[in-house]
Amino acid sequence: MGRRMQSGFEVGGPGGRGGRGIFNIGKAQITKMDKNAKDKVLFNDVAGCDEAKQEIMEFVHSLKNHKKYEELGAKIPKGAFLVGPPGTGKTLLAKATAGESGVPFLSMSGSDFMKMFVGVGPSRVRSLFQEARQCAPSIIFIDEIDAIGRARGRGGFSGGNDERESTLNQLLVEMHGFGTTSGVVVFDGTNRPDILDRALLRPDIANVCNEAALIAARNGSAVITMEHFEAAVDRVIGGLEKNNKVISKLERRTVAYHESGHAVAGWFLEHAEPLLKVTIVPRGIATLGFAQYVPNENLLMTKEQLSDVACMTLGGRAAKQVLLRKISTGAQSDLKKVTKMTYAQVAVYGFSDKVGLLSFPQRDAFEMTKPYSSKTGAIIDSEVREWVVKAYEPTMQLIEEHKEHVAQVAELLLEKRSFIRRTWFGS
Repeated sequence: MGRRMQSGFEVGGPGGRGGRGIFNIGKAQITKMDKNAKDKVLFNDVAGCDEAKQEIMEFVHSLKNHKKYEELGAKIPKGAFLVGPPGTGKTLLAKATAGESGVPFLSMSGSDFMKMFVGVGPSRVRSLFQEARQCAPSIIFIDEIDAIGRARGRGGFSGGNDERESTLNQLLVEMHGFGTTSGVVVFDGTNRPDILDRALLRPDIANVCNEAALIAARNGSAVITMEHFEAAVDRVIGGLEKNNKVISKLERRTVAYHESGHAVAGWFLEHAEPLLKVTIVPRGIATLGFAQYVPNENLLMTKEQLSDVACMTLGGRAAKQVLLRKISTGAQSDLKKVTKMTYAQVAVYGFSDKVGLLSFPQRDAFEMTKPYSSKTGAIIDSEVREWVVKAYEPTMQLIEEHKEHVAQVAELLLEKRSFIRRTWFGS
């Protein structure tokens, strides 16, 4: 199926394989699959993964028909993340893409970049991309990218963390730097997308515009319309649309009322961010729906503004409790967001009278010891719990007062799956 290019440090005498190992330690240990191999993998060999397969077929189409995309101003995608639990076909999809497009396929594991010697990681990244450019167009697949792609700035005093960040920086330079060349597509496999560095994900304006152009080209459109841009924003924010995801009627109804609660609460709260769009279309790994808002561009936030944002975030859980008379696990991310926001108000921004005009570091930052006593920590925890309860009570009252509106929006969501603000609110 392929040949293994051996390199790296090996123990041995001056003769044989071991004698040359230390001089090749900076070279990448690449598994290279020949494009003319008889047993190459095709899309017919991949069962399931329909949405991912359809999405990844764009890479095959773009490699074969790049002029169509260039006419719309779209750039050929530099890569994609294959996200999913172990054994779900990430590597197989990457191999199928290489097999269908008829280009060389080079693969490495993220852990292969990290060795005990300083500088080996960046050197192996350069070696990998040099090999890929020599046989371009080609596909690089880095499995378990989280081994080197974790968010930077979270480490302690470990030198290994500096080596990992240097490796990640070199990877970013090879993919997006001035010296990059076209014809090399990079696939990264991971089951932990939540810990990856944002620079790898590239959720920027240029990416949205390029995604809109790709959607227009996929639909055979001669121009890029606002619908293409809206679809691109949804794609970047929520991930790949999961049309074949099996969701029961009860779950769809629960999600509809949850998102409706966010929308209605945000509409009637004075300082909440303006509503832009509500959807119950499942996307990504665990997203069953989301409400999208126009971001607040204020550089300074008052206590009242943060309080309304917390109430809006709790609106989904409140809607389920008031109208469906039950709660579910769907509010986990909302509760996490509110908890983090409230801890910041109490322990960072100095909004709490009991804690006082003090500012402590966030809990997820690296610190050898907490700069406050256990008694102060207990006061902070108590204040946060009390503040969240105080935010939830008026949210429940607001949803109770406008439950007819919540039900109306929820039924509209069940019918249309998505709508923008002017569809229902008339503005």
